[in-house]
Amino acid sequence: MLTLAVTAPLLRPGYLLLRDAVSTPRSYLSDAALGLSQAAPRALPQDFFVALASSVLDGGVVVKALLMLGVWLAGWGAARLVAVVVPDAGVAGQCVAATVTIWNPYVAERLLQGHWSLLVGYGCLPWVAATVLSLRGAAAQIPPTPPPAHIPPKLHSSSESASEGLLECNFVGGVGRAGGVGRGVCALVFWVALAGLTPTGLMLAATIALACALAPGVGRSRLFCAGVSLAAAVTAALPWLLASAVSAGWADAAAADGAGVAAFAARAEPGLGTLGSLASLGGIWNGDAVPPSRTTPFAIVSAAVLLLVVAVGVPLLIRRRIAVPLLVVAAAAVVVPALMATGPGLAAVEAVIGAAPGLGVVRDGQKWVALAVPAYALAAAYTVVTLRPRVPAAAVAVVCAAAVVATLPDLAWGVGGRVTPVRYPPGWSAAAAVINADPRPVAVLPVDSMRSFAWAGPAPVLDPLPRWLRADVLSTGDLTIGGHTVPGEGSRAREIQRLLLAGADRHRLADAGVGWVVVEGPGPALALPMAYRDTDITVYDVGGDAPAAARRPLMLATHLVWLALLVGGLAGMVVRRRPQAAHTEGTNR
Repeated sequence: MLTLAVTAPLLRPGYLLLRDAVSTPRSYLSDAALGLSQAAPRALPQDFFVALASSVLDGGVVVKALLMLGVWLAGWGAARLVAVVVPDAGVAGQCVAATVTIWNPYVAERLLQGHWSLLVGYGCLPWVAATVLSLRGAAAQIPPTPPPAHIPPKLHSSSESASEGLLECNFVGGVGRAGGVGRGVCALVFWVALAGLTPTGLMLAATIALACALAPGVGRSRLFCAGVSLAAAVTAALPWLLASAVSAGWADAAAADGAGVAAFAARAEPGLGTLGSLASLGGIWNGDAVPPSRTTPFAIVSAAVLLLVVAVGVPLLIRRRIAVPLLVVAAAAVVVPALMATGPGLAAVEAVIGAAPGLGVVRDGQKWVALAVPAYALAAAYTVVTLRPRVPAAAVAVVCAAAVVATLPDLAWGVGGRVTPVRYPPGWSAAAAVINADPRPVAVLPVDSMRSFAWAGPAPVLDPLPRWLRADVLSTGDLTIGGHTVPGEGSRAREIQRLLLAGADRHRLADAGVGWVVVEGPGPALALPMAYRDTDITVYDVGGDAPAAARRPLMLATHLVWLALLVGGLAGMVVRRRPQAAHTEGTNR
């Protein structure tokens, strides 16, 4: 219900086009989709996966389905994590945890920024935590919370709680038996690989997995859990690790630009300051990607309610030592991005990225706040346990969940209707068909990476052409924020851009390796042979070409390794679950 309340507009026909979210009818295994263009490999292996999936289903359906899946998995995973760690919280605690995990500013702001694949990784975090804690055998050693003094304990209540914990443990990995451990490893591999649709999601999942590996337990050793987690994460990271090493121009990334670091720092919301914004799961760098209720002093109310629902359960959560590593990670996930937004923090981030441009992914400090969510979910469930001696659990759950939803009302219906599909003009399909019939390098005007289309709504969006064409689209990756341009990595595209703006003739453009020039929207008529034209888009045939990128087989192989992790992990979970369930049923009898 919560997922539908947030994402229902995506059920309409059309394509998600909103800032960084770009979906097209079809994507292809182009050089860019394999990480062989000059752009930083920030969208690997998601572009590879969407290219494969869109050969079977419409690409717009694929992206919308994955986005909805990510939000749904977040809520369901929070409930499963509670069932493993706080089995005595019951359904009431699971409902509060699911509400906190789905209905918060982080989800709203990342939806508005168009980070659909990051939300898939976000949805995997509680599953990763539950799986590793199950492998550690943490659930098997959790004592049930004593009943209130005025309520007589039920006969065999401890056995029933332990049985419930073990059943949930079996769901995500089991303890003790070889079959349970094997299924737990498969589950961990699957969730880490799924989170690895994007590098940030993989880094988030690996952090949660390693933190949970440190939890006390009676199952598999810390070394075993940490080793499996690291092995799965490194293997799943091969597509973008290899792309960083072999793609042309990556070493020329301008991520060390000081203004770029400052532009992506966490942002204070009204009345909260940077620390308060981050603690309440808000504070994204882009002030335009914020729900309206978080742009007014009402943000204080929203933050206070969320933090109160979480804070009441923290003391009891601390007493259950298995959750302490997640609490430490949550504290760091709030404090470190806040420090990164200070003067010394910005200087430190700039120095780190200057030394290693591939670490430009750390600039967006607020996205790491996702690491706090598993601990928040557990603490919210413990709030039900804490208040249960005085108030019925169902009443606590209803009040907490309703308060969280009511203080962020504009998350509903696609963040107030701002996350909704659009339709491409017919000319875009026709232009794409012309180029795909003869895929040669494409230069695009206007030169900015972000576009504003009247038919796509008021928010800007990344150019859809690179994901719609078989050909390499020359893009600089430059991003204008607050009137300042943060340079991207496309040095060759920048040279072509200068030629176009200087009015270079067909021969100079062809010699530079340009095959097509596309003008999106109304633009200047160029002195070039025209291949297609309508009011929305124009295609010019230049005739140049460029050699195919080297190492395509290598990059394709690394992506197939990631896909094998994903499919193999899922198959292991499904194949092992049936005999495991039968064994558990026989044991219980």
